[in-house]
Amino acid sequence: MRIPEESNPDQRLYRIRHSLAHVMAQAVLEMREGSTLGFGPPIEDGFYYDFILTEPLTETDFPELERRMKRILKKGQRFYHEELPIEDAYARLDEMREPYKREYAEELIEKNGLEALSFYRNGPFLDMCEGPHVETTRDIARDAFKLRSVAGAYWRGDSNNVMMTRIYAWAFADKPALDEAVEAHELAQERDHKKLGRELDLFTFDDAIGRGLPLWMPHGTVIRDELEKLAIELEFKAGYQRVATPHIAKGSLYRQTGHLEHYKEAMYPPMEVVEETPDGSSIRETYMLKPMNCPHHHKIYAARLRSYRELPLRLAEYGQVYRWEASGAVSGLARVRMLSMNDAHIYCTEAQIKDVFREVISEYDEAYRILGLEDYTIRLSRWDPDDPKGREKYVDAPDDWARTEAIIAEVLDDMDVDYEEGPGEAAFYGPKLDVMFRTITGKVEQLSTVQLDFAVPGRIGLKYIGDDGAEHVPYCVHRAPLSTHERFVALLIEHFGGAFPTWLAPVQVRVITVSEHFHDYAQGLVDRMRANFVRAELASESDTVSKKIRDATTRKIPNLLIVGEREATDGTVTLRRYGVKQQATMPFSEFESALAETIRRRSLAFVADPPSR
Repeated sequence: MRIPEESNPDQRLYRIRHSLAHVMAQAVLEMREGSTLGFGPPIEDGFYYDFILTEPLTETDFPELERRMKRILKKGQRFYHEELPIEDAYARLDEMREPYKREYAEELIEKNGLEALSFYRNGPFLDMCEGPHVETTRDIARDAFKLRSVAGAYWRGDSNNVMMTRIYAWAFADKPALDEAVEAHELAQERDHKKLGRELDLFTFDDAIGRGLPLWMPHGTVIRDELEKLAIELEFKAGYQRVATPHIAKGSLYRQTGHLEHYKEAMYPPMEVVEETPDGSSIRETYMLKPMNCPHHHKIYAARLRSYRELPLRLAEYGQVYRWEASGAVSGLARVRMLSMNDAHIYCTEAQIKDVFREVISEYDEAYRILGLEDYTIRLSRWDPDDPKGREKYVDAPDDWARTEAIIAEVLDDMDVDYEEGPGEAAFYGPKLDVMFRTITGKVEQLSTVQLDFAVPGRIGLKYIGDDGAEHVPYCVHRAPLSTHERFVALLIEHFGGAFPTWLAPVQVRVITVSEHFHDYAQGLVDRMRANFVRAELASESDTVSKKIRDATTRKIPNLLIVGEREATDGTVTLRRYGVKQQATMPFSEFESALAETIRRRSLAFVADPPSR
C-alpha cells in the first residue's frame, strides 16, 4: 500500500525503490516464466519481492537478473496507472493467474469498502499497486541498486501459509549512497554475532533443545558472568536488594497482574497438573512459565505490610523468563525464547518517582560508560489512546496515563536529556523510556528500558502505610539497564567485533613458549595468574610459535605472553597485545600488576600500558 506523501520525507527515493521492485518482478518473470507474485514493497534500504517460482532462483542467478533489470531501465518504460471496478479487477487478476494478489484484493475490498482497485503497468508487466512510481524507468540510476540476498518468507508472514521466495535488493538515489550501504552491510556480516558466536565458541543452539533456546558455551558463560558481576556491584552501591524467584507460577497470578489479558500471545502455553490435597482429594492447577519477573517481585513486596519509611524499595534479580517469539522473529541471541533479565523493580511513592528516575538514568549512564557504549538516544514511549486496539494493548486509565507521562517528561527536561517520543510504544501498564542504540553497523535498536507502572500494584493489592497512617498503593519502576543477557551480549559481540577488553574476555591471557624447554616456567606463570582469578591458559606445546600466535589472534585473545630462554632466566615476559604489532619485554611482576589494575578498573584497554623505563 502507498505511504502518504506527508509521512514520507523522501518521496523520490520511495518512488525509485517501489519502481525497482516492479522492474525486478518483470525480470524474474522473464527468467522464471509462470511464477506467481506476492508482495513487493520498498523498505528502509531498498526493496524486496516475494514469489512462488516455477524453478528455484539463487544468488548465483543475480548477475543475469541484474543485467535484465538494467536493460529494462535503459528502455525507459513508462509507468501507467489505471483504476478498475471490482469485478473488472477480479477478472484481471484471474487472467494474470495471480491467486495471492486476488486473495489480498478481496481482503482490501472487504475491510475498506473499496469500489475500485489500482493497477500500474510498465512495459509488459502489470501489478495491483497503489504506487507511487517514477515517470519512466530512465529516471532510475542503473548503478544505484544491487541485489542482496534470497530468503524464504511465508505468505502474509503466517507460518500456516505457503513459503515464498523473497529477493532482497539495495536501492538508493546514487552510487555513493549504495556503496556506503553495501560497505555497512559487509561490516555487519563480518561482525554478525551469530557468525562470531560460532567462531569464538560462545553459544550454540540445538533442535533437541528447541528454537530460540540458547546453550551457553564456557566462553560465552564467562561474558554472562562478568556482566552479572558488574550489575551486582552497581546495584549494591545503589541500594538494591537481590532476590530469587521460580521460573513458573500459577496462571491465576498472571491473570491477576493483567499479563494474560495483555500479553498472552507472547507467553508459553499453560501446563495443566493435578495435585493431591492433604485430605485425599485432588485439584487441577494451571502453571505457566513466567514471561516477566515483576509478578514474582510483587509477591515478595506483598509478603508483609510495608511502611513509607522502607520506600523506595529496590528488588533486583537475574531471573530467566520465557516468551513465545514467533518462529520468523527468532534470530540468534537478538530474539530468543529464554531470556536472562538484568531486572529490578523499585517500589516508591508518587513523590519519589522523579528522584527514582533520575537515579536510574544515572545508573544507566555509568553502565554504558564502563562498556564504552556512547551512541544512544532516549525515546519516551507513550500510550496511543486513538489506537483501535487500545483496550487490548493498554490499561484504560486516561488520567493516570496523562499524569505519569508528564512526570517522566519533566524529569527528562530537568536533566536536559534530549529525547524523542514514541506514541503507541508504552507498556500495557504505563509509560516508559526506551534506550535506542545505534550499533557499530549503523542499525538503531531498542535495547534497555525504564518503565513506570501505575496499574498493576493496585490491581494485585500492593500497599504501604503512609506517614498519615493510611494505606496507599505504591508505584513500581521497572528497570533493566543491561537488557537481557542474550540481546546485550549480541550487541557487545558486534560492538567489539569479538575482541573483548581484558576484563570481559573469556581468555584474558595466553602464554606461549618458544620451545617445550620452557614449559615449567610458563606453567608457573599461568598457575600464579589463575591463583589471582585471572583467566589464563598455556598454549599447545605441539604447534609452532607462529601457529600459536595465529590461533590466539583468531581467538581474539587480548594478551599474549611469549616466553623463551631470556624470559625464563630473567623472570620476564614478552607482551603482545591483540591488534598491536609492537611487543614489549618486562618483568612478569610488572605485567601482573598492570593486568590486575586493568581488570579492577574494567578498562577498555586490553591491558594497562607498563610504566616507561
